[in-house]
Amino acid sequence: MEYKITFNHYQQGLEQGKFLGLTCNACHSVIFPPAAVCRECGSSDLTPTELSGRGTLRTFTVVRVAPEGKKPPYIVAMAELDEGPWALGNLINMNPDAADMGLIGKRVSLGRHMVKGDTYASDDTWVLTFALKDA
Repeated sequence: MEYKITFNHYQQGLEQGKFLGLTCNACHSVIFPPAAVCRECGSSDLTPTELSGRGTLRTFTVVRVAPEGKKPPYIVAMAELDEGPWALGNLINMNPDAADMGLIGKRVSLGRHMVKGDTYASDDTWVLTFALKDA
């Protein structure tokens, strides 16, 4: 099976501040992060596309007991991107102790942060972040 965007290509895009996804040529859904097939219809007829990097916060949780090597508290959130798919990342410009249900529906912009390799993943990896648009 051919991958239109490999993990390395996706990571290079994040490094450059680009959010690379795919558009399904069969059903026109947008897939993010990239996958081998469309999550809606299963088609592998996909075209690489760059997403706007904007969305709406839909849900979050404050992590107070973190895995080894991570420093709590921090916020893990899901945002619905303007192009349709949902993405998972850390909300970075918000005090975790001040997070409340008023965050739901707020506009966010995507960013990225380098996570250093650890006991479980030896390679450094770019991960998604969200920042409140009005903060």
